[in-house]
Amino acid sequence: MTTLNLEEVHTMSEFQKGLEAYTYCTLCPNYCRVDRTAGDIGRCGETDSVRVAWSGLHRGEEPPVTGEKGSGMIFFCGCPLHCAFCQNHQISAGLTGGDSSVGITVSIEELASMMIALQKMGATNINLVTGTHFIPSIIEAIKRARNQGLVLQIVWNSSGYESIEGLTLIDPYVDLYLIDVKTLDAEVAQRFCALAKYSEIIRPVMDFLVARHSEVTFDEKGNMQGLLVRHLLFPLTLPATKEFLHYFAKTLKNHAWLSLMVQFVPPKGDVTFPEITEKEYDSLIDLMEELEIEEGFVQELADNIPWIPDFNRDVPFPSSFAEVSPYFLALKQKAMHQETR
Repeated sequence: MTTLNLEEVHTMSEFQKGLEAYTYCTLCPNYCRVDRTAGDIGRCGETDSVRVAWSGLHRGEEPPVTGEKGSGMIFFCGCPLHCAFCQNHQISAGLTGGDSSVGITVSIEELASMMIALQKMGATNINLVTGTHFIPSIIEAIKRARNQGLVLQIVWNSSGYESIEGLTLIDPYVDLYLIDVKTLDAEVAQRFCALAKYSEIIRPVMDFLVARHSEVTFDEKGNMQGLLVRHLLFPLTLPATKEFLHYFAKTLKNHAWLSLMVQFVPPKGDVTFPEITEKEYDSLIDLMEELEIEEGFVQELADNIPWIPDFNRDVPFPSSFAEVSPYFLALKQKAMHQETR
């Protein structure tokens, strides 16, 4: 008969309490309130079973996130948002509308081991991409990985479409938020994010984060901590991006760094949009100087690297920018073998 000490019992009760968040799910702002433990699916397209689309090193993030060998990425399947031109469309629609053959189901222990495997590869950090709808499982995996020797920082790579309930759970475990502020304009949000209310949700999200991470810092190894805010210029929406820059200057520039991206590429190649002109680009640079936004990164016009991933491949990104985790690949091959039996 196995006897558990009081600390183990407390840890188990915390774990069970955390997983209860799936039974009446309010982890994202859709507040679907479905019981995902019973197999019900909300807007994210996922049950409570964690599915991972890819894991490995990626060298295409911002410099302090990429580091020397690359950021240790874990791409989760499903998404609460479903943007119209999502570059990760193969995996973001989840079980309800995506390619369900892309991605593997993993246990919490396997997710923890995935983090350890990335650390062994020399990853700069653990970069969790679109994990909102799996927050309780991710928290438990981080705890287990820490007990197994994980020392890397945790990056929360997010669309910004978060609930305060979900953020309150995950925030104690996050070192750096790599977070989108896609737009503050409801019409732009409706067209490109498929939800007009994104423009309403994002402001209190950023208020919450600034209150808890009031400044950007770097440790002795150059690891960034705090908030790194991403914004992509959507086609024909220059005024909305200028509105965002004014908001950033007024609300965020003393608390966060900015990553401004200007190269919009429809992932399926089925739609053509006019590219940003040099005059429009220069107007953004001039506005940033006027607003004294100095800390961060701006994508160059000449950046034409094909960033659109193909998650049907073992390495979805250009090989010079990515390296698959052998541990993830082994799990993937095992899953494929089981499916063919």
